Amino acid sequence: MNEDDLAPLPEGEPALRVVPMPSDANYAGDIFGGWIMSQVDIAGSIPAIRKARGRVATVAVNSFVFRKPVFVGDLVSFYAKVVRVGLTSITVDVEVFAHRRPLGEQCVKVTEATLTYVAVDAQRNPRVVGAQQAEP
Repeated sequence: MNEDDLAPLPEGEPALRVVPMPSDANYAGDIFGGWIMSQVDIAGSIPAIRKARGRVATVAVNSFVFRKPVFVGDLVSFYAKVVRVGLTSITVDVEVFAHRRPLGEQCVKVTEATLTYVAVDAQRNPRVVGAQQAEP
């Protein structure tokens, strides 16, 4: 690993941390992009749910860039922050970092994405962000 590959972590705690397993990898040992995408969606939904004060649904993947591969055994950290709030929508940026094993504290930025969620009510209809929702 060269010095240019190392990346500083964002401020704060990650929304999600996970270690990918062999079942998440292809024959060469690289983690499937679809697995990373699903984890990004989960991580992005966490601050969106908090901001919406309830249920959200993913409505768009605005951008998704894979910068480096993720390997079995990496500790993968997903940092998510709300960057825009509309009437019913919430846009979240997610940055993904891999702590390489056995190197531990050396980490590289592997993925970045922007997703948009919509706040939904119990019937899964759009609702105003932060509005109180009635339970079914």
